[in-house]
Amino acid sequence: MDFFGIVTPLLIAWIACLFLMKAWKKNLNLPPGPFALPFIGNFLQIKSGDMVGSLLALRKKYGDVFTVYLGPRRVIVVCGHEAVKEGLIDQGNDFSGRGTAPSFDKLYKNYGMAFTKDIERWKQLRRFSLTTLRNFGVGKRSIEQRIQEEASCMLDEIRNKKGSPFNPRDLFGAVNTNIIVSIMFENRYDYNDSELLSLTRMITDCFHEMSTFWGQMYDTYPRVMDFLPGPHRKIFNNLVDLLTFTEKKVKINQETLDLKNPRDYIDCFLIRMEQEKQNPATEFNMINLLASTLQIFFAGAETVASTLTYGCLILLKYPEVKEKVQEEIDQVIGRHRHSSFEDRTKMPYTDAVIHEIQRYINLLPFGVPHSVICNTQFRGYTIPKGTDVFFMLGSVLWDPEKFPNPEEFTPQNFLNDDGSFKKNDAFVPFSAGKRICIGEGLARMELFLLLTALLQNFDIKPVVNQEEIDITPVTSGFGNFPQAYQLYITPR
Repeated sequence: MDFFGIVTPLLIAWIACLFLMKAWKKNLNLPPGPFALPFIGNFLQIKSGDMVGSLLALRKKYGDVFTVYLGPRRVIVVCGHEAVKEGLIDQGNDFSGRGTAPSFDKLYKNYGMAFTKDIERWKQLRRFSLTTLRNFGVGKRSIEQRIQEEASCMLDEIRNKKGSPFNPRDLFGAVNTNIIVSIMFENRYDYNDSELLSLTRMITDCFHEMSTFWGQMYDTYPRVMDFLPGPHRKIFNNLVDLLTFTEKKVKINQETLDLKNPRDYIDCFLIRMEQEKQNPATEFNMINLLASTLQIFFAGAETVASTLTYGCLILLKYPEVKEKVQEEIDQVIGRHRHSSFEDRTKMPYTDAVIHEIQRYINLLPFGVPHSVICNTQFRGYTIPKGTDVFFMLGSVLWDPEKFPNPEEFTPQNFLNDDGSFKKNDAFVPFSAGKRICIGEGLARMELFLLLTALLQNFDIKPVVNQEEIDITPVTSGFGNFPQAYQLYITPR
């Protein structure tokens, strides 16, 4: 058979597939979107290393609700405050499924609280986790004392640096890892402990790699990328090492467990396993223990550390904001006592700055993927059961109807004319609805207590000229992460 004899039928088949896909999509009444090629999907419309910017560019053409194909995977993208609110709040049950997250799914295999697609498993593990975290002080005075103690250790570590410039990322990572470790595993580490440094760097590397071109490629074509070398392999390798660490901690707890005196999250889960060991359908088993523990630990350690790192960079860019925060700290707290979470209500400017940092950095631009648990009617379209949905939280945090000039860092977004704090229902860095982050209360407390402790005792200054400070993210995919930088921290 000659060349044209081979190519012609392949070309005809290809064209036929394109027409069939177009007709099929139209009949399904899906939201509009760019034309997708078989297998390739809309890969050509997604800019390398900038998933977020690419999706927001498509929004301008197709509206607040549109369809894209990440390879063969169909995804509905929902943008803007009103549309996101309708999905997460008004139709929260329909959108309560967990979408596909290939980087995590390879390890967790549908187990654990955060990434399971099994609705009953999710409900049971989430309910247990919320109750257990509350019992260990999350949202209460006892966890506030733990954070204050860790803040004191952080201040001592800064003093030891004697004013030398350093990148604060590792320090903030160690501080927040210790806080979540104290809840999940009871103990804490010295900041120079090799295991602690290894944990924080593995977690950071995972988040960063997921947001790069290679992470984007893996989440689009996981079955292909599993066979290819590249930096994306670091994601799974690090997750496996973190799971091994979790297994080691669980084994230690098993050997020293006192059924009447639980010490941490793992103990509580082991006790529940013992109580339900005769139930063959129980969700309280070893694989869910390992997966849930790692998922809470992973998210809790990274998100606050990244927010503080990015926040300090912004304050270096806008020293007048930092100075106003310090003035309020001096007026309300003074220099001779720890800040308390109760102080927040008397410090509207500081509270507004922390909110604006979270809004501006837009740490997780589309959160964690959702899916619909049934055929769902949404804004005149039909979304088939099981379809993945990206709720673009960043499009809410940067919605110009809720935040004028959203591309500017403006604490006044959260202040009334009289200087009091102003709430805004478009503030959704922790998502919203049924799948809202269970660590929201802990994160809010950490951010306030740690930032006020730092600025109460120290001044922060850049090592470069102010105009050279770049606060645009170095990557924008699964997460937005700041440029690497150094700063001086000197006693006030």
